[in-house]
Amino acid sequence: MLPLHHRTDRGSLKSFLGGGVKRDKGMIDDRVLLVHLPYMPATSYKKPKYRRIVLKISGEALRNDATGQAIDSDVLDRLAEELKSLRAIGTQVALVVGGGNIFRGLAGARSNGTDRTTGDNMGMLATVINGLALMDRLEKSGLEVRVMTAIPMDRIAEPFIQRRATRHLERGRIVIFVAGTGNPYCTTDYAAALRANEMGADAILKATKVDGVYDKDPMKHKDAKRYVKVSHAEALTKRLGVMDAEAFSLCEANKLPIIVFSMAERGAIKKAVLGQSIGTLVV
Repeated sequence: MLPLHHRTDRGSLKSFLGGGVKRDKGMIDDRVLLVHLPYMPATSYKKPKYRRIVLKISGEALRNDATGQAIDSDVLDRLAEELKSLRAIGTQVALVVGGGNIFRGLAGARSNGTDRTTGDNMGMLATVINGLALMDRLEKSGLEVRVMTAIPMDRIAEPFIQRRATRHLERGRIVIFVAGTGNPYCTTDYAAALRANEMGADAILKATKVDGVYDKDPMKHKDAKRYVKVSHAEALTKRLGVMDAEAFSLCEANKLPIIVFSMAERGAIKKAVLGQSIGTLVV
């Protein structure tokens, strides 16, 4: 195959094109031609199992526990690197980000007496902060990004419109959904399940601080066992805590798989998209 801007003699060009080259007097040198051909990669890539995904990132996954920073710059850089690798294999990516690294509505209501509705509204605004931080870092890495919010704030983000979001994905843009569903008493897990179904996603990828779903909290119990694969019904029955019951029920009703894995493992998102064994698969 001839590379872009390949200089070649007339004989090899004739054999490449399967015949002679029409000569335009005064425009073509008898000895050398400059050939412009479209770029074609030399190697093929693996076909992704999931062509459109919703990646759910908890707010805690963005935090640096060692320094106390709410948004860790290294985590943003690593995420940008991972998402660039997904674009290279043709996977369409939407993100739903939590806000627990800044404020968690239910926890705030319990700890300091904040009204639950007010607390949830504060939590939704926290997801907007995280979404803008992600947008900034992804754009600086060369990705095209759109932030879409469930709460109108047209100076900083687009309103969520299902058809527009789908068009962004089809054009290769990464879409970040913020402000949850726009309603109190709804978690960002439920927002991820809702957006995934609205977007016709093939799977939800949930990036957390643990490497899958366990029968009990692995941070508290050393004998906790990780599931490689579990059904939606079993996860609901055993209250495994991957997502809240409403989010699980929505995924189960629409047969939407969920892959739970550790945000800390490099290349984990791409492995999940390719269908390789990683974390826990909930089907």
